[in-house]
Amino acid sequence: MSVEKDINSVDAKTGDLRKVTAKAHEAEIKVAAHDLNRRESLSAYFTILAAGFGLISDGYQNNLMTMSNVIFKELYPNDYTSTVSTRVSNSLLVGAVLGQIFVGLICDRVGRKVALVSTTLLIVIGAILGTAAHGAHGSAQGLFWFLTIARGITGVGVGGEYPASSTSASEAANETAQTNRGPVFIMVTNFVLSFGGPLAVSVFLIVLSAAGDNHLETVWRVCFGIGILLPLTVFFFRLRMLSSKLYRKGAIKRRVPYGLVFKRYWRELIGTCGAWFLYDFVTFPNGVFSGTIISSVIHNGSIKATAEWQLLLGIIALPGVFVGAYLCNRLGRRNTMMLGFSGYLLFGLIIGLAYNKITKIIPLFVIFYGLMQSVGNMGPGDMLGLTSSESYATPIRGTCYGLSAAIGKTGAAIGTQAFTPIQNNLGKQWTFIIAAICGVTGVLITYFCVPDMTGVDLADEDAKFMKYLADNGWEGEVGEDSEKVFADHHVAEAGSTERL
Repeated sequence: MSVEKDINSVDAKTGDLRKVTAKAHEAEIKVAAHDLNRRESLSAYFTILAAGFGLISDGYQNNLMTMSNVIFKELYPNDYTSTVSTRVSNSLLVGAVLGQIFVGLICDRVGRKVALVSTTLLIVIGAILGTAAHGAHGSAQGLFWFLTIARGITGVGVGGEYPASSTSASEAANETAQTNRGPVFIMVTNFVLSFGGPLAVSVFLIVLSAAGDNHLETVWRVCFGIGILLPLTVFFFRLRMLSSKLYRKGAIKRRVPYGLVFKRYWRELIGTCGAWFLYDFVTFPNGVFSGTIISSVIHNGSIKATAEWQLLLGIIALPGVFVGAYLCNRLGRRNTMMLGFSGYLLFGLIIGLAYNKITKIIPLFVIFYGLMQSVGNMGPGDMLGLTSSESYATPIRGTCYGLSAAIGKTGAAIGTQAFTPIQNNLGKQWTFIIAAICGVTGVLITYFCVPDMTGVDLADEDAKFMKYLADNGWEGEVGEDSEKVFADHHVAEAGSTERL
């Protein structure tokens, strides 16, 4: 039924114009979401690709400290204490939390394009400062404080990439490949984020081989410097990109009804926030400190040997991403996430309960450690970003995605802060046993609170959300300036202006 016919069918006796026009806008959203001209279609494809190239810089930055921690411990054995190491590593996480919350809001309230350009610039500025970091008069503590600030700035950009790139990629994939939205989204988000680990270690090995063990300062500075180049690969495109049609039609930039949003999505927020907290609590410290863990297991091994085992660990973890992409449509988002959390229970208990025996066989330890990370990638690693981008309507997608990711990064910061005390006070095996406990909790939260949006068009949720707002008496502007409509339950007009 056309918009005009819907509006003309108003029963004059009841005068319930608001509900009829909400239905009209619902029909218009569904049609418009996939009705793209050539430029819009090209922009959607390039938005998907740009998300991949942008997030690979996030993956690189997330894993940059893995081998840098080993180098700093070698160069500054007395100054680079566990407290300093945790502070430098956590600065990226603190920045990421701020970036995810504020850029998530910018994503929805200002626009996807502004958010993406801003995050790119912040990553570049932070990476430049990190590469050039020095302490006053050669002070080691001054160097590490400088790095803490630089990594914090980088973190704001890295965190902002999550809601900015992921929401844009999800909407673009929905417009161009709706039935395969899940696999496409996973390949340009979690795959490139996970690939950042092996990429960072590979770059480290190449630079180490070129510079030699006697020039470790050169090694870490070159590795930091390469982090400047990665985000620049997408900067020009992001200046010229178009926002998705879903966003241009459905954005709410003023008078956002956050109370109604929470009332509608409170269960979903508990699901995505809670599951992301548990996942990052386990996976991030195990990533940051995996180089240190391997170094302690291989006993007196060289930095290069540690890096080679670290590379193997990263490669073993990658196949889980592809398995998750394969299962997300066949098994469903929620079931795949639960399967991944169950893997934490299995491998966490195997490694934790047999830690003293399994660490005597280094290849076996690395394989089991890698498999634990692989099932994490397959389940929550793949599904959390996907479900967080699908569970919420377009007008508040960036905000809710950013909040979920920020709670996740809070879990990462707490996990990183607690990692060393747990090892020192309870024993190294307990980091894996706690991962198993988190796995059980993750299964329960996912089952009860995470919706399964497999095969659901994002435009459908947008239409339901608009009807929900209309039914609850909300009035306000919907859409960007060029395609704006006004939601008002007093007057309804046909033609170029539809009222909800």
